[in-house]
Amino acid sequence: MQIDPTDSRRPERDLPSGTMACMEIVVIAGGVGGARFLAGLVTAAPGVTITAVVNTGDDVTLHGLRICPDLDTVMYTLGDGIDPGRGWGRRGETWTVKDELAAYGAEPTWFGLGDRDLATHLVRTRMLVAGYPLSQVTTALGERWQPGVTLLPMSDQRVETHVVVTDPQTGRQQAIHFQEWWIKHRAALDPAAFVQVGVEDARPAPGVVEAFATADAVVLAPSNPVVSVGTVLGVPGMREALLSTPGRVVGLSPIVGGSVVRGMADRCLPALGIEISAEGVGRHYGARSDGGLLDAWLVHESDTADVPGVDVRAVPLLMSDPAATQAMARAALDAAGV
Repeated sequence: MQIDPTDSRRPERDLPSGTMACMEIVVIAGGVGGARFLAGLVTAAPGVTITAVVNTGDDVTLHGLRICPDLDTVMYTLGDGIDPGRGWGRRGETWTVKDELAAYGAEPTWFGLGDRDLATHLVRTRMLVAGYPLSQVTTALGERWQPGVTLLPMSDQRVETHVVVTDPQTGRQQAIHFQEWWIKHRAALDPAAFVQVGVEDARPAPGVVEAFATADAVVLAPSNPVVSVGTVLGVPGMREALLSTPGRVVGLSPIVGGSVVRGMADRCLPALGIEISAEGVGRHYGARSDGGLLDAWLVHESDTADVPGVDVRAVPLLMSDPAATQAMARAALDAAGV
């Protein structure tokens, strides 16, 4: 994998007739929901230049390897290597190394590294140790998977989300890594706060600010508003870059019928005082005309939401199959006016 660190050009594409040539769309994404939405957007907007700015606050180092769950989920999904049942990890995965680590009693045992997935972490870690920034490593990994979008981490600097919880053994508050809270404890411990360690010293990865500056539309994917979208926007300079974009900003609600479709956003939202509803999340993001983020807010057809200053539209938001996901992406493009 050869990298030219001075080459920041977007890939050129042969555009079929009838496509939206020269359009540029930026998507802020994290996790399974963001990855699946991006897959629908790629098919809904052939020929459009899409830049995915992906959350890296979930990243963690385990067994000496640097793991980037959201980046990998987006990369595998768009590269047709994802396990479709789980929505994360590799298709046809085996777990020999995980079993061997357990036999040695190597902690942590609650985080499983699949054999196929392990290769990605080995290559990434080797390149990071050699001095390549995460953005260039991500580009190199993408040479194999050909995701069809410009895939960017939110930052080259290390940012890790920690959760402040009460230790059930001692009754004292402590901060644990988000992955431990999410996977080991299944988010059962009540979160008092979410802390993005290192975010104050982070800055947007190369290409991120430039993508916002020329975007015809920016989409907030139906990802966790607190630990995915919120973490990305917590990087200094990121929110300002988003607000200066010339295109409309469209968000998609991760809440359908008062419940989360996937994941545990309902365990995260109350810690920030956000109501678990499409309206609650929409009001949390706020209207761009009033210093918030949104020009348009898409909610599920069964929901209603009053978000002052925002164009609220009710459309189907369940990504039940590729056709439904593509239609959902098309609705976001319509709301963006592209």
